[in-house]
Amino acid sequence: MFSMTKLSLSPAGAAFLLISLGACGVDPAAQEAQGSATLMDALSAKRVDGSPKGRHDQRPAAAIGLGTAGNFAILSKSGITDVYASAITGNVGTSPITGAALLLTCDEVSGKVYVVDAAGPIPCAINDATTLTAAIGDMETAYLDAEGRVSPRYNELGAGEIGGLTLAPGLYKWGTGLMVSSDVTLKGGSSDVWVFQVAGTMDVASATRVTLTGGAQAKNVFWQVAGAVTIGTTAHLEGVVLAKTLIAVNTGATVNGRLLAQTAVTLQQNVITQPAR
Repeated sequence: MFSMTKLSLSPAGAAFLLISLGACGVDPAAQEAQGSATLMDALSAKRVDGSPKGRHDQRPAAAIGLGTAGNFAILSKSGITDVYASAITGNVGTSPITGAALLLTCDEVSGKVYVVDAAGPIPCAINDATTLTAAIGDMETAYLDAEGRVSPRYNELGAGEIGGLTLAPGLYKWGTGLMVSSDVTLKGGSSDVWVFQVAGTMDVASATRVTLTGGAQAKNVFWQVAGAVTIGTTAHLEGVVLAKTLIAVNTGATVNGRLLAQTAVTLQQNVITQPAR
């Protein structure tokens, strides 16, 4: 077999190589079906953003349907704790755990607060188990949708470290954890979608920012994380977090997006803003 990453070919040479592969029993059409950029990936070690090359799929990612879970800025199955004072723009809810596990005050929430019973300490809460049951179900469905996406644009980009990169729209997949150790930019248009599949934990370092440019919108950015999510002190994150376990937002961190957790959400003097749907 040829070692494609060691070749530097002219267009004519590349064409000759494809013909030769066909003569050796390798179907160029089949190679193209795996992704038209396969040959070009082999001929260049890095992308224009400085990130490593790898087999990728150029098809645009489709948005994850959130259903009624999209009506919430924060939604949790096992409670929300808070170090006063946080500022949450959007609805908040917990289910199936009792309302006693939702530890926010009314003045911290610019939206509605939903609980499954009247046991909680927050007087402005709405007792609506039906709405919450539907939203939790939609959250779980959205998580499975994001987790089940295939044909990633990038697979194991940066070995799980994306600090300093500018990322194009598409599906990204890591079989381990994800670390954002320095600022990251998501560059794309208003209808472009990013889906990040993370099999391990996700850690956003303190004072680090995820920034959107080119008209990109937080509602179209999805972080699907199987492990715990930690957003560091004074860090800023854009997008919808679909977490299988804990979402911990450290002191002074801000989020333009949604925190949808299948266990708990912990807040410490944070600003959480629900984007338009």
